[in-house]
Amino acid sequence: MDVWLVCSALSLLLPVTEAFGSGDDGWSMNVQSEVRAIEGYPVVLPCTFSHPQHSQHSSLQVLWRLGHGQSATVLYRCTSNSGTTACEPGPQQDQRYRLEGNPREHDLSLRINSATLQDSGRYYCRVEILGREHLSFEDKMGTKLRVETPPKILALSVEGTEQSGFRAVCRVQGSPLPDVQWLGPDHLLEGSLVGPLAQDSQPHYYHTVSQLRDVEPGQQYTCSASNPLGREQATLYVLPPRPSLTVGRASPPLLLLLSLSLGAKILLLVGMGVWMAQGRALQGVRCWWK
Repeated sequence: MDVWLVCSALSLLLPVTEAFGSGDDGWSMNVQSEVRAIEGYPVVLPCTFSHPQHSQHSSLQVLWRLGHGQSATVLYRCTSNSGTTACEPGPQQDQRYRLEGNPREHDLSLRINSATLQDSGRYYCRVEILGREHLSFEDKMGTKLRVETPPKILALSVEGTEQSGFRAVCRVQGSPLPDVQWLGPDHLLEGSLVGPLAQDSQPHYYHTVSQLRDVEPGQQYTCSASNPLGREQATLYVLPPRPSLTVGRASPPLLLLLSLSLGAKILLLVGMGVWMAQGRALQGVRCWWK
């Protein structure tokens, strides 16, 4: 059984399939209210429809949207012309999306390749019979796609100063939202030392931030993130602050060496000056004697 079959079987096991109909012209549409997927793998959003007056000789247009209303984004659009079985997408169509079903068989199921956390949201399928007024239908409830992924530690760092105190900060991504714990050298750190989790304003990104206050230089701390799909951890070693080296704080032996070096240079310059002065005086005496 390949990965697609595994993921599809997982979604089909959920007892959430419902039928939505407008009550007009005999339309009906079956969608799955929720589908779960694993990040990086393909997923199929099931959608089938029926219409008693549907003609095999009519041209059809299929649309899939993420979101509803004016803020909705059209992710997939294709047209099945009369006399053909294929549904041809537009030239600018994102290749991650493709129609898994056959509209001529009343199947509008959408396949998303390499699902990401950003794909999480509510999807709506729509079918239109072209050339005829008011012959279209879409489900009203939509299908909620929930993409899940094991925890991933995005960053682990130390913030703060020696005066205010240091804290370790661990940024984690995962779905479902990971549980974050801190481990010391030989025990679990909890209670008031662990800062609260903070989730982004956009819920489908599933980012959390956890902080550990009052960390001590010279010690190591481990951030451990876990959810039902797995666990990841990273270890941080807090380096002691380096003492700043300035002339005003230099040690006495260093000052002594600097003084001796400077004194030797002065003596050398004075000696060269005296030697040159004596040389000029002797040259003057020789000239006068002649």
